[in-house]
Amino acid sequence: MRVVTAQTSAVSALDAIEEIAQEFRQSGVENPRFLAIHFGGGMDAAQLQAAAARRFPAAALHGGSSCLGIMTQQGVGISTGNTVGVFAIEDADGSYGTASAALGDDARQAARAAVVAALEAAGRTGEIPDLVWLSVAPGREEQVLDGLRDVVGQQTLIVGGSAADNDVSGKWAVFGPLGCHSDGLVVSVLFTAAPVTSVYQSSYTPAGPSGQVTRVEGRTLIEIDGRPASEVYHEWTGGVIPQPDQVPVSILAQATRWPLGRVTRHFAGIPFHVLAHPAQALPCGGLELFADLKQGDTLWQMWGSDDNLVARAGRVAQQARSDSGQTISGALVIYCGGCLMAVRDRIEEVHAGLMASLDTVPWIGIFTFGEQGAPPGGQSEHGNLMISCTVFSA
Repeated sequence: MRVVTAQTSAVSALDAIEEIAQEFRQSGVENPRFLAIHFGGGMDAAQLQAAAARRFPAAALHGGSSCLGIMTQQGVGISTGNTVGVFAIEDADGSYGTASAALGDDARQAARAAVVAALEAAGRTGEIPDLVWLSVAPGREEQVLDGLRDVVGQQTLIVGGSAADNDVSGKWAVFGPLGCHSDGLVVSVLFTAAPVTSVYQSSYTPAGPSGQVTRVEGRTLIEIDGRPASEVYHEWTGGVIPQPDQVPVSILAQATRWPLGRVTRHFAGIPFHVLAHPAQALPCGGLELFADLKQGDTLWQMWGSDDNLVARAGRVAQQARSDSGQTISGALVIYCGGCLMAVRDRIEEVHAGLMASLDTVPWIGIFTFGEQGAPPGGQSEHGNLMISCTVFSA
């Protein structure tokens, strides 16, 4: 199995794909089996999909937008807002398939149908892939994971990220071989000739306070310990998070350093927190989140410093490489778009940490508005402000 990556800041989708194809030719790759194409929110997703489908008709084509751009071993590409990065696998002994779908009224069923179609495209119907790579519009990620697990089982490795745009205005997109979606998912099944290893973590630690979810509706957290959630959150953060008056208040930026966490399991005696990122404080006393909670969940106030947000990606990549126990041929890195916005002026340090861990291995980094991955010893979950690194052995 061979992995190559390429990136371009070409203005047009057609030029971007032609530049990518030229880089692949120079690397000796003419017909990759799998293509993960990720791109800044300024790129026209539909045109990019059409150009890629024409140029690489035999590839399992997977596309998802990324906040501001991407990064690879070639550098950070976020200055223009439309940089395109491609992660390609050439693997005569593996099987790869991709399918996309609109989420529609039933996201779980849409996910079931998409992964069945992806398995059919790979010629591996009824089998369990080594990796499911997912890109999905923000909002119903937990339902999508449930649908994928209905088909591939509870323990199959599902990794990916929620599609993102450049300014949280909802202009994200995903695409597969046959079409592009603004509110959809694209799922790829990878049966690789070499083992796959993935690590999924956050950069945050408990700040002290905790409480129980006593009322929640969808992704609106209404009460913690029987009190208005925004009031409790304001207290837990020492007043850092403002309370609303008559209209909702965006707290996305402040909450990046002060998310809420749930302990989903313990590993080697250490609690593992999956994070939920509050987006708005509501006049009713509720908090709108980017992840689902359940009544009875215990929430912890988490905190992350800029130094931790910068350093964690490199440590996650180093752990993934070490856990693989083998020489690796490539890596897929997910880094939260909210974290990117918080430490944008230090993103070169994030890149340097990844380069130190991954060295000359081809890799791509994507900035997402939600992250899916597998905590130690558990099934894949959806969280916010998380980091993952998935490595492919050579």
